[in-house]
Amino acid sequence: MGKDAGMAIDPEPADLERTAALIESFFERGWTDGLPVVPPCRSTVEAMLQAGGLKPRDTVGEIQTRNIRITADKVAINAVMAGCLPSYMPVILSAVKGLCNPEFGYHGLATSTGGASVAVIINGPVAQELEINGADNAFGPGVRANLTIGRAIRLLMMNAINTRPGKLDRSTLGSPAKLALCFAENERLSPWLPLHVERGFAAELSTTTLFACESIIQTYNQLSSRPEALLLGMADAMANMGSMNIIGQPQMVVVFAGEHTEIFRKCNWTKKAVREFLFEQAKRSVAALKQAGRLPGEITPDDATAFRHPVQDPKDIIVVCAGGSAGSFSAIFTGWGSIKATRSVTTPILVP
Repeated sequence: MGKDAGMAIDPEPADLERTAALIESFFERGWTDGLPVVPPCRSTVEAMLQAGGLKPRDTVGEIQTRNIRITADKVAINAVMAGCLPSYMPVILSAVKGLCNPEFGYHGLATSTGGASVAVIINGPVAQELEINGADNAFGPGVRANLTIGRAIRLLMMNAINTRPGKLDRSTLGSPAKLALCFAENERLSPWLPLHVERGFAAELSTTTLFACESIIQTYNQLSSRPEALLLGMADAMANMGSMNIIGQPQMVVVFAGEHTEIFRKCNWTKKAVREFLFEQAKRSVAALKQAGRLPGEITPDDATAFRHPVQDPKDIIVVCAGGSAGSFSAIFTGWGSIKATRSVTTPILVP
């Protein structure tokens, strides 16, 4: 506990008991993600709706493949339960619109045995305004905005779309990232244009980008001083023979942090150069994939010189910067499913 923790005024025992009982009732009804939630009340839900400039029955989006309409009150209630502040509501609304975008392919990723998480990448001024972490421990705990915004999306998926384990959610193993995976791009650290600007949005606009993430692979290289050497290890991890990418070829996200970003800056490498190098180096022979049972059929003489890449096109490698300024670490978000099943979507954050 912090040094000031004991200075808080203790609530009445009866109030604590009522709150504890209410939290337990949410567990019993199956309305939680396995962790305690903040019980919503009329005033907290109304504060969320006002922050989003919406009325309770306004439609935020529709999951057409599930024939489900997501209304503003459902978003607000789950945001309160997740522990969000009202100021987070425009960010959550943007992410929900991305979730409902047909290009994102919600039904497949949410119900697959593959166990995809929904990664939310924040760009623009809102990241600093709301103190959304994109620096040290960007994917981890400790920052309210990151954890509660990501959690609000998962709670909404469970409570409004019935994407619950053992029901619509048929994940074989699942992932801790399914609780919450939300972070800001570290635009200050990046030697390149931010993701949202690269995708055609103005720098002063804020956005969310949703990506169907199968898993996170951290890569480590403390000796390389040239991009080519640094990227060889990342390319090898990208072509992981057991991943979905090598067969379905969905998009991938590569995240550069710390000292690695400076290597690209000093060597004047563009995002295009990074993508093309990774695409060329990240591959497996058809012979190796058949031998491993990842592709069907008998191995033929031509298979030794035929290669498969984890993405179909270099443009399907999404390059962002996040993490602390120190440390020789970067990461790969492998994609779920196939390029036909899902694509990342970027949606503006509109503040009323």
